[in-house]
Amino acid sequence: MSAGDISWVIVATALVMLMTPALGFFYGGLVRKKNLVSTIVQCVVIYAIIAVVWALWGYSMVFGPSINGFIGDLSLFGLNSLSITTVNPALAAGIPELLFFAFQLQFAAITPALMIGAFAERIKFRSLLIFSVVWVTFIYVPIAHWVWNPDGWLRAIGAIDFAGGIVVHIAAGFSALAAALVIGRRKGCSTPWKEHMKTLDKTQEKPTNIPYVILGAALLWFGWFGFNAGSALSANELAVSALVTTNLAAAAAAVSWMLMDWLNKGKPSAVGVSIGAVVGLVAITPAAGYVTVTSALIIGLLAGIISNIVASWRMGRSRIDDTLDVFACHGMGGLWGSIATGIFATATINGVNGLLSGNPAQLVAQLVAVAVVVPFAIAGTYVLMKLVNVFSPLRVSPEAEDAGLDLSEHGEEAYCLD
Repeated sequence: MSAGDISWVIVATALVMLMTPALGFFYGGLVRKKNLVSTIVQCVVIYAIIAVVWALWGYSMVFGPSINGFIGDLSLFGLNSLSITTVNPALAAGIPELLFFAFQLQFAAITPALMIGAFAERIKFRSLLIFSVVWVTFIYVPIAHWVWNPDGWLRAIGAIDFAGGIVVHIAAGFSALAAALVIGRRKGCSTPWKEHMKTLDKTQEKPTNIPYVILGAALLWFGWFGFNAGSALSANELAVSALVTTNLAAAAAAVSWMLMDWLNKGKPSAVGVSIGAVVGLVAITPAAGYVTVTSALIIGLLAGIISNIVASWRMGRSRIDDTLDVFACHGMGGLWGSIATGIFATATINGVNGLLSGNPAQLVAQLVAVAVVVPFAIAGTYVLMKLVNVFSPLRVSPEAEDAGLDLSEHGEEAYCLD
């Protein structure tokens, strides 16, 4: 084992852990004041619950010995056979497997937290907790096994995902779309959002705390260096490359989203810049350890444009109430980034060539992975939400929704100024 590798992955693990509460502030700033506390605490408690799930059976089912490439067995249930000196060279040669477990926990925890933005302001706390456990078990775990386990079947056909474009962002983004459809629109949202806005007092629909949005985005950007550069699992030149490409893609997407808003709305918004940066981080995640800095800039610029267009379509023309545009940002950002990995990957960075380097088979492998994971996430989430709703209704009552989830679900308020 390497002391340098251990030190770096410990730091990266801490950086990625920071991202889940950062996401809470990012989402919390975007919702209405009466739902601020509930949105932040949902992220925090999801982290706590999934940490337990990951230790008991999640890690074993993802990274344990594979059953025909589809799922791991339960031989590592409760981490029963891992000691502080256990090393698994197939997963990470330079660090204890217990540290690899801790690093991967951060990915498993933030993924269901990403989805809460799609049904923010209207889900029961108890039902959310149940859904998070079953979703991680039956959606996240199989996808992660297929892509990241050394014997996973998508990995065997050549699909690559450096830090979670497929496993985290496509899975969460497309699951969020299904969840928004099952739970339904917020009270009073019976028309496309653009028309709905004309009938309401717009001050009631604006983000409650834009500084929180900016703070959350900044902390996500900071933590994402651990997310992507940490996925090198070593303190080496690949980690450096992933860190640089991550930073440049985020910057490029922040600029392109800002310019799209400036062009379409007449003003560059602080919220738009923040969302754009996150979209760039999403898009570069699968590619960070495979592409050059020039490719990272292209991926980021196009990600900001693509996600902005999809978010504008959702708001102006559809009846989908994906409250915080999880599908547009994480689903479409992850989709573009995963495909772009098959286009721009180069062996000079990490031994894998993509389409532009003369290997069209890599693009085909990426497309196959996307074509499998997208419908699996949508259909699986739809079924799971319907089942959870039978035993624990998903939506709060209309009266609770009017009062806000802070009071109705937690008996607390964000601001007590008396």
